[in-house]
Amino acid sequence: MNWRSERIWIKLIAGSRKTSNFCWACILLLGSLGFLLVGTSSYLGRNLISLFPSQQIFFFPQGLVMSFYGIAGLFISTYLWCTISWNVGSGYDRFDRKEGIVSIFRWGFPGKNRRILIRFLMRDVQSIRIEVKEGLFTRRVLYMEIRGQGAVPLTQSEENLTPREMEQKAAELAYFLRVPIEVF
Repeated sequence: MNWRSERIWIKLIAGSRKTSNFCWACILLLGSLGFLLVGTSSYLGRNLISLFPSQQIFFFPQGLVMSFYGIAGLFISTYLWCTISWNVGSGYDRFDRKEGIVSIFRWGFPGKNRRILIRFLMRDVQSIRIEVKEGLFTRRVLYMEIRGQGAVPLTQSEENLTPREMEQKAAELAYFLRVPIEVF
């Protein structure tokens, strides 16, 4: 979502609260609980899940390995649910021509550096850079080149933009900031 006027442009960034993350977290949670239940039922010798009779799965080595996979899956699922609840990676990009300041804000993991805020002067922006890597895993990233600080990525890694959309985004931003576009 964007909000734009003559002097200010605010671009909201979606964090980890995406449909795909919710789906993966649910699939991992349910799958790991299934593995853990099968491993536990093989250890106890009782049918906790009626689909798999416990007599067919021996605890050593199959039940032990399934329990390990279940516990590992629970840890990964917990990590995903935490990043979703904390909305890691969300924030905004604010370009203010009136004050001449660019602000990039993101939410991180809880702790001392939870709030990530980068501010710099608009006159320090040298260019908007498009980096394209073609091949099996095509990657297109939009960067803002800042004098003395290097490049700051503006697109998310999951954003699969077509070349036309990438060029349009870069052109709009470069026009707003009044800087050139570089392509690598």
